[in-house]
Amino acid sequence: AGGHTLISACLVLKATNGLQRTSGQRVKVEPELASYPGQTVNLRCAFPDPTGIQLTMVTWIYEPKDGERMNIAVFHPNFGPNYPESQMKGRVTFKPSPPELSSPSIEISNVRMTDEGRYVCEYATYPDGNEQGITQLVMLAKPLNSATAVTVNAGTQPVVVARCESKDGRPAAKIQWLTTAKGNWTETSQTGTDNTVTVTSEYRLAPTAMDNAKDLTCLVTHRTQLKDESLPLKLAIQYPPVVEIEGYDNNWYVGRTNVGLLCKANANPIPLSVDWKTMTGEMPDTVQIKENELKVLKVDSSVNTTFVCEVKNSIGATREQVTINVRGELHPDLSKLHFSLIRTIGA
Repeated sequence: AGGHTLISACLVLKATNGLQRTSGQRVKVEPELASYPGQTVNLRCAFPDPTGIQLTMVTWIYEPKDGERMNIAVFHPNFGPNYPESQMKGRVTFKPSPPELSSPSIEISNVRMTDEGRYVCEYATYPDGNEQGITQLVMLAKPLNSATAVTVNAGTQPVVVARCESKDGRPAAKIQWLTTAKGNWTETSQTGTDNTVTVTSEYRLAPTAMDNAKDLTCLVTHRTQLKDESLPLKLAIQYPPVVEIEGYDNNWYVGRTNVGLLCKANANPIPLSVDWKTMTGEMPDTVQIKENELKVLKVDSSVNTTFVCEVKNSIGATREQVTINVRGELHPDLSKLHFSLIRTIGA
């Protein structure tokens, strides 16, 4: 975008520093001018070397991008200046007025977005006929840029997860997205009655739980901005709980104390409830439950069951289970360690 701005600035600067010939013509004009609404622009035109020909009359013609071309200012040295009916009438004048035929520049006051287009300074000459120079007037409007994340549920089909809008700019802004998410974007534009353009870009992907909270940045490039505007977002993907039970080490033996299970859940939105159950429907007396934590005060045969943790949020419910195999005695490897410790202490 910096390069784009620099090129634009150079064009305007180049045009401002002096008139230029276009396409080998003898009529000298500024190739491009840029302006904001409400300003006054000076469209310069000159025929500095009329050697061998006679300058008869000059006409300024406006050519909109869409629509009919129209005469906006005419000057004849015998009859003076005239301003035909046009959208610029009352706002366009020769400067100075009356002008010299060799330098018939015009001034347009209170320029509007709809004044954008090509301005042709056309001379009627004898004996060579008509010669002309063309100035492109570019109207500028700084857009209002915004970006929002769209909250969606995880799924297999691509959906819109973010929108970025560059509103009421001129010329149309360019939008791109920066992210590690695996998606793509589309762009649409709409021209308003005042000739400004609103550009809307939508980022789409098949959302997964892994995409939630990923960084997504909308980057807006526009001629009126010194640099690209960066609009950071975070993806908002909702998904049912992903549940995991921790704490069982495959060595719960009769008489072991203070063991337990922890039900961990990753979800968006956050879980509404965590429920512990057993496959038999009966919870052992030695078990204590507090939210997502299940504690066994002392292991006995009643703990020889399958514990189920069910976690719910507004998207759905997920169950995870773990089957406990209660051992009759201490695990053999741990028994040897226990016996070795006793011998060491006894020694």
